[in-house]
Amino acid sequence: MDFIKTIIQQRKLIFQLGKNEFRNKFANTNLGAVWGFVQPFVFMITYVIVFQFILKTNSSGDSPYIVWFLPGMAMWLFLNDTILTASMSIRNYSYLVKKVIFPVDIIPLISMVSSSVVGLFLIFVAIIVCTIMGFFPNLLLILYILLCFYLFVISFTRITSAICTIIPDFSQLLNVVMQLLFWFTPIIWNLDMLKDHPTICSVMKSLPFTYLINGMRSAFINPSAFFKENWIATIVFWVVTLIFFAWGNKLFKRSKKEFADVL
Repeated sequence: MDFIKTIIQQRKLIFQLGKNEFRNKFANTNLGAVWGFVQPFVFMITYVIVFQFILKTNSSGDSPYIVWFLPGMAMWLFLNDTILTASMSIRNYSYLVKKVIFPVDIIPLISMVSSSVVGLFLIFVAIIVCTIMGFFPNLLLILYILLCFYLFVISFTRITSAICTIIPDFSQLLNVVMQLLFWFTPIIWNLDMLKDHPTICSVMKSLPFTYLINGMRSAFINPSAFFKENWIATIVFWVVTLIFFAWGNKLFKRSKKEFADVL
């Protein structure tokens, strides 16, 4: 497909502009890019303190709450930041769309690379903390979940970036939806709470966001059982991702002719 060919041909440009975007976010501060790591790290640790030590929330199973919580929260912060920044990326790079001949298809990927710097750092923090706690991660499962993450986000933001560019108000709606998903996705609560509602539990388990979060969490807690217990969710995830990819490509290709006019 043309989109995949463009990614391969422009891969060096994507990574270079992604690194530049990350640096430029904090260019006017004394500590620079350090703030990009400090802010989400403090946010994550604050949740640990509040839910483990103040509210005394329990994890699912025998693992400590911090081991259960950190991988899931790291994946959510990675998801949230990447989706929101990639969705608004074409508007943020409007000067490239309007003034020069530029492969517009790669713009969301530039923001994705920028978000990956902090996102992968948070996952690394989760690996270090969980290893210290005696829970060694299954690196193959982590790599699989990261592959799922990138393919899903690329597919999803092909849709959202096109809509946010044509309809600016959609970005506000997307922010609201992501806030709701934070609370309705089992990040700070576990699916065992829904065991008396098996239908709702099955639906929640099959959502792409839940699949990614549970997958990252399972890499530290009982990784061998992940595919056995989530085989339906695995099928649903890949079907949804392929549908989003096909729909996103069609929508993006049709909409990008209007980008220069609306920006």
